[in-house]
Amino acid sequence: MKSKLLRFIDIYWVLIVIIAIKFILQYIVVNPVYELHRDEFLHLDQANHLAFGFISVPPFTSLISKIILLLGGDIFWVRFFPALFGALTIIFVWMIVEALEGSLYSKILASSALLFSLLVRINILFQPNSFDILAWTIIFYLLVKYVQSEKSKWLFYLSIIIALGFYNKYNLAFLIIGLLASLLLTTQKKIFSNISFWKAVLLAVILILPNIIWQVVNHFPVLEHMKVLKATQLDNNSASGFLKSQVIYFFGSLPLTIGAFIAFIFSKPFKKFRFVGLTFVLVMTLFTILKAKDYYAIGLFPVLFAFGSVYYERILSSTWKPVIVTLLICFNLSLSIGTAKLVLPLLSPAEIRQNSQSFEKMGLLRWEDGKNHSLPQDFADMIGWHEMADISLKAYKMIPADELESTMIFCDNYGQTGALNYYNRGKMPEAYSFATDYIYWLPRMKKIQNILIVGDRPRKEVTDLFKETRLVGKVENEYARENGTSVYLMTGGNSLVTELFYKLAEDRKKKFDIF
Repeated sequence: MKSKLLRFIDIYWVLIVIIAIKFILQYIVVNPVYELHRDEFLHLDQANHLAFGFISVPPFTSLISKIILLLGGDIFWVRFFPALFGALTIIFVWMIVEALEGSLYSKILASSALLFSLLVRINILFQPNSFDILAWTIIFYLLVKYVQSEKSKWLFYLSIIIALGFYNKYNLAFLIIGLLASLLLTTQKKIFSNISFWKAVLLAVILILPNIIWQVVNHFPVLEHMKVLKATQLDNNSASGFLKSQVIYFFGSLPLTIGAFIAFIFSKPFKKFRFVGLTFVLVMTLFTILKAKDYYAIGLFPVLFAFGSVYYERILSSTWKPVIVTLLICFNLSLSIGTAKLVLPLLSPAEIRQNSQSFEKMGLLRWEDGKNHSLPQDFADMIGWHEMADISLKAYKMIPADELESTMIFCDNYGQTGALNYYNRGKMPEAYSFATDYIYWLPRMKKIQNILIVGDRPRKEVTDLFKETRLVGKVENEYARENGTSVYLMTGGNSLVTELFYKLAEDRKKKFDIF
């Protein structure tokens, strides 16, 4: 008799191969010239300051960061977890197809739609986005299982996943709004008369209560963060640009998206799942009105690929089924291969500059400030950090041993701070900043005699407080977003430095001038 493991492999060997390809892809599509992204450094640093909330993001990512650091903190592990979340997204789409009684054809078709897609780029970076897409997909899976069985256990599983998704990214609130409205407007409105539904809602509220309390105690920083986000980034977006991006992102799988909506509208077996399609429309409408970032809605697509794949399988004859499925997979794969050098960090910065016209035509050089630059923003945010950290370590070693305890390492932004703390961990004390969460982690030093500053040259009224201000070096990498960022060492601070430093920090906190 075969062991359970061998029976599992017999049944799911295709899925195992797809997942193996997924993990391999995530590691080979990044040119070695690129380092971690500025956001990743902040997320990793949060592991050293665990809490029920942060100014910048909810706390789930910090727990994953803690695991990464316990595993050694190498780039391999930093990239492993987004790859894992991407692989799990494929698995749950496979499970949705399985729940809809799709065959191997539709399972492979739906899985390949994710395997060869924009998710490859998203799953490179250790940011909340990868788990966000996974959480949305699991939520749809659990609702599909509940609709099919009406067993209460799926609702309680749902409340747990919603809580985890909320702790990962507040963006989930838009999905919940869309889901509740769509359930109310379709035949599934009967869920609201189920006492188990309300028990599940109560469980979800209890689970997220610690973060809500944290928000209340800290005067709802998420609202201020959204206000700043709107002013600095979202106002530069357009509703038409958002919708155009949705088509481009999964153009290779557009037939599956269309197929899903045809199924919801015209196919009787899919009628009870119309809330899925309506949720897509409602959430898309919300994001369009708000001029949301392009990638906010990506979590809506995986479930559509599952439904679209099963629909095509049901309407195709046994003769045409393998032909059409193969053609759809090849179309998506060829499109992904053709655009890989544009959307993935495969090319070096110099090679991107040589092919800048191709990138510009695709709108890939447009940053959140609404302007075009030499590299895609994410790529420019993955260069120059190690160089900066090395210069900072050099500056730190210039400080006399008996003055180290009275030296503050200070940076202009969170990327600089996190990069120093990542690359120089164990070599020098933590760096701090007035940016985002770092301002709340500032240690209370009895005396600040020296300040090692990473960023712009301090103003004259600041340098006048010190005996000497020395430029140690600056980032020379012309492709880095931090190109020109300097490292200064200010030594011999007078008696006013400590008081003025902490007074400025408190003023920034009160004004919430930390973004």
